[in-house]
Amino acid sequence: MSKMINCKTCGKEIAKSATTCPSCGAKNSKPFYKKWWFILIVIIVLLGAIGSNASKKNDNSKDTASSSNATTTDTSKNTSESNDSQDKAKDTKKDTKDTVPKEYQSALKKADLYANKMNLSKKSLYVQLTSDYGEKFPKEAAQYAVDNVKADWKKNALAKAKSYQNQMNMSKSAIHDQLVSDAGEKFTEEEAQYAINNLEK
Repeated sequence: MSKMINCKTCGKEIAKSATTCPSCGAKNSKPFYKKWWFILIVIIVLLGAIGSNASKKNDNSKDTASSSNATTTDTSKNTSESNDSQDKAKDTKKDTKDTVPKEYQSALKKADLYANKMNLSKKSLYVQLTSDYGEKFPKEAAQYAVDNVKADWKKNALAKAKSYQNQMNMSKSAIHDQLVSDAGEKFTEEEAQYAINNLEK
């Protein structure tokens, strides 16, 4: 192995171990990137970078797994809450039916028949349900039925008004009086007026 090298400044041959060039006086030293301490720093930096990337990948996979778990948990929770609310709604419906006395339920069925098939007013319906000549329900049961029956009272008033107009040829004024009379249909003033306003001219 040669012990001689060329001077980096002037190019003359000098001993490898010489600290300066005899010809030009330039220092004979290794470039910094070939020195052991520089190489060590580069190795440490590279190892650090590799370790950091590996750590980021682990964190990302943990975050993804955590996010996935959170989503699954939320979905399960929402499904569970939805099922609970549906069960509660069913239970409430069941409880309501179970807690309503049978007689009240019967009164409600009769009320539906009178209100929607015979077009009675709310007041006439109550009288029919409680009358000794009618259904003879207790007042509480009749009131429950009247309060809970699904009926369009204005529509009922109009149906009765049409019946008076077509079958009995009554005037609008007479029909109005018949609709609101306590001896007649017992509709409210508003319901009777709606009926009169919507009769054929």
